[in-house]
Amino acid sequence: MSRRRVAVTGAGVVSPLGNTLHAFHDSLTAARSGLRALPAEVMQKSGVQVAAPVAWEPGSLFKEAELANLDRASQFAISASAQALAESRLDLEGASRERIGVYWGTGLGGANTLEASYQQVYGKGEWRLRPLTVVMVMNNAAGSNVAVRWGLRGPFANFSTACSSSAMALGEAMRAIESGRADAIVAGGSEALLTSTILLAWQSLRTLAPADAADVAASCKPFDKRRAGLVLGEGAAAFVLEEEGRARARGARIHALLTGYGNSCDAVHMSRPDRDGQTRAMREALADAGIGPREVGYVNAHGTATSVGDVVEAEAINSVFGDAASSVAVSSTKSLHGHLLGGAGALEFAACLLALEGILPPTAFLEQPDPACKLRHVPLRAERLDAPARAVMSNSFAFGGSNISLVAQRADRST
Repeated sequence: MSRRRVAVTGAGVVSPLGNTLHAFHDSLTAARSGLRALPAEVMQKSGVQVAAPVAWEPGSLFKEAELANLDRASQFAISASAQALAESRLDLEGASRERIGVYWGTGLGGANTLEASYQQVYGKGEWRLRPLTVVMVMNNAAGSNVAVRWGLRGPFANFSTACSSSAMALGEAMRAIESGRADAIVAGGSEALLTSTILLAWQSLRTLAPADAADVAASCKPFDKRRAGLVLGEGAAAFVLEEEGRARARGARIHALLTGYGNSCDAVHMSRPDRDGQTRAMREALADAGIGPREVGYVNAHGTATSVGDVVEAEAINSVFGDAASSVAVSSTKSLHGHLLGGAGALEFAACLLALEGILPPTAFLEQPDPACKLRHVPLRAERLDAPARAVMSNSFAFGGSNISLVAQRADRST
């Protein structure tokens, strides 16, 4: 029996670079940064100077009473999913909703609601919380709200593997469709954790970048000798994944085919990256897609701008791609949108779609490449290709040693 292939027929984005896929791609192409200085009060309390927030206006998608019962991460998830479903033109009324599922990723769930609850109890001494606090905070709230909004009764799964959460959601959704468990799945991830407590926790790890003295927007510099750490962001990205034959039969626009999924665990250390674990994930993704290293035109690196992490990933990429490493373009778009943690993999997969359209998104502010990170970089600004990349890879490597690599390919009928 031939393998059921998985098409991407819809995409939606809420991000520091804009709240649609088009706006997100425009900002990447223009190398327009979403990093901002935090308010003085937040800086004083946490010591964190810069982040990548979303300019968020819920708009007509939500009723006023509904917003009060949805954490910010759930609001992002619903908005991104609404965009993806609308673009896919999936006929939910005529479809069997038992065959359409939701696979979602998030690192910390309803972080804003949890923080507000603690402030209410311990800061104000008010011991009566809103009745729906539990279901707003729980880790599966965002994905569950997506399912409830559209009545999607197919397979559901929620993934929380730190920075690889939403990439894992995409890979496992691909597996579910390939195996015949579902015809379509809304897959992606969301994160909204720019709260005082979480900023303090990350600051204690000493992995966050200070604000660039000359330009706050340039504070995140992956693969640069001057890099000083990551910048936290927030947002969401969602995709409609669909069995390819079904998508073609109804004349759907296909962004890409999701063809490769690699999943490995370092089993070495809770926070230190491991080259071998990353290498295994990338090799597995290539083998799963049935392609060789030379067929990949672009890699969206995990690239967090930490001193150790960037070097380890560069070594892993060079190990996997070998002689082809000098020709495969690599960038980290975190330089522009920050690190969305549980939502990072999904947003960066959305960035990969741009390469399949012929534009390589850049590692902005990469002026002094670190010799220890020897790669075929896309520095400073986007590059326009004479022909779109045939295949792309997206890497998401997480605390706890969870490594996910995804491979997508152009959806030409001859593919």
